[in-house]
Amino acid sequence: MAIINTNGSFGASDTVNSTNLNAVADAATFNDPVDETTLELITSGPDDGKLRIKTGGVGTNQIAGSAVTKAKIEDVANMKVLGNTSGSATAPQEVDVLDEDDMTSDSSTALATQQSIKAYVDSSITANGTVPGHTGGVANEGEQGSISIANLIIKYGTLDANSSQTNYTFTSAFPTSIIGVNATPQENYSNSAEGCSVDNLAKTGFTVRSYASSSGAAAGKVFWMAIGY
Repeated sequence: MAIINTNGSFGASDTVNSTNLNAVADAATFNDPVDETTLELITSGPDDGKLRIKTGGVGTNQIAGSAVTKAKIEDVANMKVLGNTSGSATAPQEVDVLDEDDMTSDSSTALATQQSIKAYVDSSITANGTVPGHTGGVANEGEQGSISIANLIIKYGTLDANSSQTNYTFTSAFPTSIIGVNATPQENYSNSAEGCSVDNLAKTGFTVRSYASSSGAAAGKVFWMAIGY
């Protein structure tokens, strides 16, 4: 099938001149390149006469074959995606996908794999959130641990408030300052009136004052949580 339909022809006795040539050319139409399914001819505006990819409709009106598919895009390098991290509008470019368990690149433009994000979070919890000798993060009596969240640090543990005033020291002090401490006595069925208060807050520790039925009595095991930075 011809690509151009001339819509005219010369007879044996016709004179080939500019008028006849212009008439044939003006009447010519494209055939194959413009199928009105994947390609269409622009018929108005500054791009009149140029070809463009046919715009598809929506739902049942979608024109088959009109989309720019993955198969029609150039190969993308391994561990890259197409995007824009330039800070302004620009043509798509390859963006790095990093698989770094320690996030060592600290890139503001690269993406991270799901596996590396999980590994980084898991390692952070293991390093900062477990209590010595335990994998579940649950403190036994006398033990303590800490969790770091950005610049905020949460320490927790247990202590034995065996007197009216018990001074407690953190395994490691807060780097800058302590915000507060919450202390709760373990429930004691033989003495439901036990309680405690906390004072003398410092980066290095705090003091527990016990109340068991009366002020100044030992409260026994106390669970505590301290927040600082």
